Amino acid sequence: MKWIICFSISMAIFAAAIIYAILKAVGKYKRGRILTPFNVLFFGIFLSSFTAVIPIYGEIISQGADNAFIRIWETFTFSLHHTFQLFTLDVDRDIILNNINCDRPVLKALYSFALSVAIVVAPALTFGFVVSFFKNLSAYFRYVLHRYSNVYIFSELNEESLALGKSIKEKDGKNLIVYTDVFENNEELSYERAERARELHAICFKKDILTVNFKRHAKNSFITFFVIGEDETENATQTIKLAEIYKDRKNTKLFVFSKNTESELLLNKIDRGALKIRRVNKIRSVINRLLDTKGVTLFENAKQTENGEKTISAVIIGTGLFGTEMLKALTWYCQMDGYKIVIDVFGKDKTAEDRFSALAPEIMDKRFNGKYIHGEPEYRITFHPGYETGTRTFEDEISKLKDTTFAFVCLGTDADNIKASVELRTVFERMHIKPRIQTVVFDSNEKRALEDATNFSGQPYDISVTGDIDTMFSEDVVVNSKLENEALQRHLKWGGEEAFWKYEYNYNSSVATALHRKARIACGIPGADKAEGELTEEERQQLELLEHRRWNAYMRCEGYIYSGSREKSSRNNLGKMHHDLVEFDVLSENDKRKDSKVGSK
Repeated sequence: MKWIICFSISMAIFAAAIIYAILKAVGKYKRGRILTPFNVLFFGIFLSSFTAVIPIYGEIISQGADNAFIRIWETFTFSLHHTFQLFTLDVDRDIILNNINCDRPVLKALYSFALSVAIVVAPALTFGFVVSFFKNLSAYFRYVLHRYSNVYIFSELNEESLALGKSIKEKDGKNLIVYTDVFENNEELSYERAERARELHAICFKKDILTVNFKRHAKNSFITFFVIGEDETENATQTIKLAEIYKDRKNTKLFVFSKNTESELLLNKIDRGALKIRRVNKIRSVINRLLDTKGVTLFENAKQTENGEKTISAVIIGTGLFGTEMLKALTWYCQMDGYKIVIDVFGKDKTAEDRFSALAPEIMDKRFNGKYIHGEPEYRITFHPGYETGTRTFEDEISKLKDTTFAFVCLGTDADNIKASVELRTVFERMHIKPRIQTVVFDSNEKRALEDATNFSGQPYDISVTGDIDTMFSEDVVVNSKLENEALQRHLKWGGEEAFWKYEYNYNSSVATALHRKARIACGIPGADKAEGELTEEERQQLELLEHRRWNAYMRCEGYIYSGSREKSSRNNLGKMHHDLVEFDVLSENDKRKDSKVGSK
């Protein structure tokens, strides 16, 4: 009976270790710092082998010891000793195989086969463990040699971190790139990423970013952490723990990549000390980057109307995260003297307008949407729910929008976005109009191919692409952003630098102000490029009115509503209620001066 029990337990442990290691390797379970696929397999086979040889040594020991306690103790210790020998190529194969004394031939054969496999496999795992140990030792040694370099440390090895690491290295070859939590296995993708990391002369640690001690780095050298994993909850947790460890270290920055509200709330509670922390919302970053580099073309392509005004007619295809963020951005960004903005939003989701109305109640309010009130934002937003690209009903509805000047396609995947953009160009050609089509494509190779794409007769599709990994995860976008620096200068007109980095409300508001100021200068708004003290009275009044329109639109897009009273005490940021969300003429002179202050140079 003991042979059956021990063999069954041994095989169960072995099977469980194999299955669990495979599931962790393919990402079914989150990889931990200790329970890696290799470690699970290593310790699983160790326990399986130990369990299997217990009855063998039980038989051997019973022949020479009378005391039951001594027999149990010696059986345990000899079995453990044998298992260690098994992993060090020091096992006596004959002692094991010649002492399988069970009386069932089939079980004896299975026992012999299983232990023979263990004798071969165990030393191979030991060799892998030794190689892994020396790899980690080598990584530590290389890191110590570079302790005076500026180091950029990534929490994970993925496409985004590789693109950013490459850009940082190209900026300055002396920069040290470090990847943590790197698991090399035989999967083609994992191996290919590891090879690309080696091409950057990066140091790769198998350990988690929290378990490698980077505090020994030279104090005057800069450390920049990038928490950039796919699991956003883990990103937030790692950020909080990193802040606890490195909050007293100067010359240290931490970028955490996350788009969910949970991470924003958690980061607000962190004791940052000397550490600078910024959350990178990839969705918002794509839209801000687009407005920063190509936003002015919205005004350049606007269509002149009979009364001399110009109309920006935008179409958004897709009501997910990108579509929602673009809708919000267009609403406040296109508030400009001499221009009107009309936005038509298409998507399969029939609840899209309802969801957006919950997100930004006053934007869709009938008191403001489509109403042109002096001193208030001027825009018109129309939702077209239930329409799917590639259908006749969608094409017929698009064909009614004959004044379209801009189209933004964001359906979720590169393939869907490219297909819909090409179809949209065909529809517009039949309408004899050539609006700028902008789409989101993550793959940098596909981006390059699409921007140069032509049909068989050489006609260009003329589709612009944003959001590709190589561009969005580059040093000048993430680390040393000119837009961010300009936003900081905007914020310093009101408060200190610490508040700019600590609260996203301040950060995002200042970025929006910087973007709109750049557009005002490009559109030739009088006084936009002047310092506040240089403004004429007419320029000051015009800037104040325009800035208040923009600010109203921005705040409403962020979900704010009027507090119901002009008293400052009625402001409630938790309830997103603000006392200044009123027409321009209702503002006090002091409040108007705030608009000229932020609207000028």
